[in-house]
Amino acid sequence: MRVLLVSNYLNDAQESMQRFAALMEKGLIQAGHDVRTLRPQNIVGRLRPSGEGVGKWLGYIDKFGVFPSFLKSVLAWANVVHICDHSNSFYTKHLNTKPHVVSCHDLIAVRCALGEVPRNLTRWTGRQLQQLIVKGLVRAQHVVCVSEATRRQLLRVTQIPEQRVSRVYNSLNYPYSRMSRDEAMARIHKLRIDLGKTFFLHVGGNQWYKNRVGVLRIFSSLRKQIPQQNPKMVMVGKPWTDDMRRFVSENGLKDVTFELPGIQDEDLRALYSTAAMLLFPSLDEGFGWPIIEAQACGCPVLTSGRPPMDEVGGTAAVYVDPENPEAAAAAVVLALNKAADLREASLQNAARFSSSAMIQGYLSLYEKVCSEGCLGSWLN
Repeated sequence: MRVLLVSNYLNDAQESMQRFAALMEKGLIQAGHDVRTLRPQNIVGRLRPSGEGVGKWLGYIDKFGVFPSFLKSVLAWANVVHICDHSNSFYTKHLNTKPHVVSCHDLIAVRCALGEVPRNLTRWTGRQLQQLIVKGLVRAQHVVCVSEATRRQLLRVTQIPEQRVSRVYNSLNYPYSRMSRDEAMARIHKLRIDLGKTFFLHVGGNQWYKNRVGVLRIFSSLRKQIPQQNPKMVMVGKPWTDDMRRFVSENGLKDVTFELPGIQDEDLRALYSTAAMLLFPSLDEGFGWPIIEAQACGCPVLTSGRPPMDEVGGTAAVYVDPENPEAAAAAVVLALNKAADLREASLQNAARFSSSAMIQGYLSLYEKVCSEGCLGSWLN
């Protein structure tokens, strides 16, 4: 089968989506299929390579003005087109009746644009973009959601017929696994941080729903509940926001919290393998990759008792109200007493999300949309 993967514009720096496309390409090639990955080229956007400000608007010229012609010029090669990120669903209008699927990773931005999330209101331009994305999803031949929670939200928000929406879980986007303590500590030593005997970990960006100040609140409460252990906190991902720095300073956490933006995957694997627990109290997610990354390394996970986090974490995670830091900290203290059991359960749960299962799920859907042929029956 010849599969054309449509990936994301590099200037937008959507690392997780680039990883997903690379994961699909590798898995499909290993399964014996021909694959081409296509993305909007940085032509006009090279004048200001950024996903914000002027760079964002120049990028729209590359994405909306230049790329569609390029996309249509290579359609004849493909048996099926896979738009790897729903934020590019507006390209479905250029596919005509070419068999295709769109991966939907979350409905967070769409719901914000609809006014369903008062804490994160969307500007007029953002609402117009999300309308285009929804129209593209409605037009799509088949939409594949990465969790059951996302599938249910998509059906509710768009009214797409249920037979045109499926669920295929993500797999790990890197081969995370438990690292020996000696190797892990050697790697951590090179990061030039002193983590002591007990440290907690968070992995994520600065989107509002990642609740990173909430992570710090949980950690601050933990420091008070288990002072004898002198716990530390490591936050991997984007550089801290001003609110985070202010909280750290005002609560005397400067010497026990560590900011680690942009570290290597093997260094993150070392942290997962030695952390007391991943603190992942997100307010919302489409899937929640760090949950299974941590679990694949045998790291216990505390996350929100909300879908899809409870769907992904299974019976291996500890679930809390992400907006009650004191109670969440108390749950961490209780969980530390059964850490060995949680580590074993974490490994078993992570095994559910294999690359082979994900690739086979997509291949089955490719066959489905191809069997519908070029008749465009999904448009009727």
